[in-house]
Formats: sequence, structure tokens, C-alpha cells
Amino acid sequence: MTAMDEARRVIRVEALALTAMADRIDGSFEKAIDLILASSGRVIVSGMGKSGLVGQKIASTMASTGTPAFFLHPAEGIHGDLGMIMTGDVVIAISNSGETEEILRILPSIKRLGATLVAMSGNPASNLARSSDVFLDVSVAEEACPLGLAPTASTTATLAMGDALAVALLVKRGFKAEDFAIFHPGGSLGRKLLLRVEDLMHSGEAIPLVQEETLMKEALFVITAKGLGATGVCDARGALKGVITDGDLRRALEKGFDILNRSAAEIMKLGPLRIKRSELAAAALQIMEQRAITSLFVFDTDESPAPCGIIHLHDLLKAGIA
Repeated sequence: MTAMDEARRVIRVEALALTAMADRIDGSFEKAIDLILASSGRVIVSGMGKSGLVGQKIASTMASTGTPAFFLHPAEGIHGDLGMIMTGDVVIAISNSGETEEILRILPSIKRLGATLVAMSGNPASNLARSSDVFLDVSVAEEACPLGLAPTASTTATLAMGDALAVALLVKRGFKAEDFAIFHPGGSLGRKLLLRVEDLMHSGEAIPLVQEETLMKEALFVITAKGLGATGVCDARGALKGVITDGDLRRALEKGFDILNRSAAEIMKLGPLRIKRSELAAAALQIMEQRAITSLFVFDTDESPAPCGIIHLHDLLKAGIA
């Protein structure tokens, strides 16, 4: 058997284990979800060895999707860390055999502390399963390891069950992408869903603006000085009427226009696109990409006549929005 044949065999064994487990999902899963949702505390995941590594991932996934959770190492638990458990918590204890010594040793304390116990095990007749308030069956017909020794299909099944719990809780809580971003402010998604236009816009004296009667030789100075490749054109009341971009200037010059002594009103493009300061920065990027422009004037509201800022494509790229 080649290495590729072995790889395919392993994947098929694990896929069959997951399919079989999906068919076993029953009321116990619903009960576990209801207990966690009704809990006044946190979810505490515990397991030894490979089960512990899987448990860490389960706790991390839950914590990032709206269910407060953390991992407790059972060996550390029997030496004082059980103080992390409080009345109202839900403990998810993971052991494929259901007889892991360190897990069994913390069970009496979990009960005394008033926490609910959810067992994830491949052995429904185990001490762990019998001691639990809810038993989730993660048994597999065979391990992918040809020796039947290394946890393979069983850890995959346990991980999948943990993901199923996390996602079901996410759906039940009505957790949204914006909520996910709050827990991931440093990631790309966090930047896209948390940063607003007002966080990145140029405001005050940094906004390039001229009056309708301003001569283009002065407007050119404003465009150059502000460094955003455009200037807005306002009427006497300060209402934005048009915009002049580097591209507009280039096209006018290519047509042979003597623009320097013309007014800004003669050169400007009417009806510039606009965006509210409260909009997501990602929305500004979408508009720029769709309309092939590099800047947008920003307004307090849809009805505001005068701009409160301007946002440039470079600001969005620098912030990692793209």
C-alpha cells in the first residue's frame, strides 16, 4: 500500500466515524445545549492527553462564538485549580474510555461544587458516563491507526462533537458576524466589522474643499497640498456640490482645455458619491471598488449638506480592510 493509499484509508475511516456519529445525535445533545444556555456560569472543558488537546480547541471555539468557556487541566485540577469551578458552571469532561483516572478523581468535586457535568466519551457504560448529567456518545467503530492504538478517528469525532455544540449554541444565541469580530479585533474580520468610516476619515482642516468660484489654479494647490487626489466644491452655504479629481484634471488637459483660469464650478463633476460617518469602513471600500474611485466624502447624516470628512482608498488599505 502506498502512502497515498494509506492517507485515503485514514480519511475514509474518519469520515465514516463522523457520519455514524451524526446519525446518533439525539435528545441528549439538545439537553446539553439547553443546560449550557440556562447556565448562569461558564463552560469548563477538561480532558487528559489527546482529549485535553481537543478540549482546548473546543473551549477556544466556544469562547470565540459567544459561549464563555475555558480549559481546565484535570491533573492541575486535583492540585488546586478546581477553585476555577463555580456553582452554575457546566463542565464538559472528555475521555474516550470514560475511565481516565485524573478525570474520575475530579468528578466528586464537580458535583459538590454544584456544577453540571456533560460527558463526552466513547464508552456509554463507563464511570464517567454514569456519573454525568448528560452523556454525548463519541464512540467510533475503529481507529484510523492500523494498530488501533493512537487516538485518531476518536479524537476527530470528539472534535466534531465539540464544534457541533459550539455552532448550535451560536445559532441559539443569535450570534452574528459583528459579535464574532468583537472577540477577534486583531484579525481581518475584526477590522472589517469593527472599523467605521469615522475611525479612518480625514476631518477638519485636512478636508480638501474649495468654493464654486475658486479659480482652478488655486484648486490645484488645494488638491496638491491635501494629498488626497481630489477636492470637493462647495456653494456659499458650505453644501457640497461637486468634486474635482486628478482624473478629471487629466481628462480636461488631454482635451486641450485651458483650465487654470476657469472656476472650479466649470470643471467639477456634479453629484459626488457620499457615505455616512457611521457606516462600516468596508462599505466605503465596496463603493470605491464598484465605482472605480479612490475617495469618498463623509457626512454626519444622509441629509447633511456639508461634509464632515473624506476617506481615501489608501486609508482603507493601510488599515487592512481590503
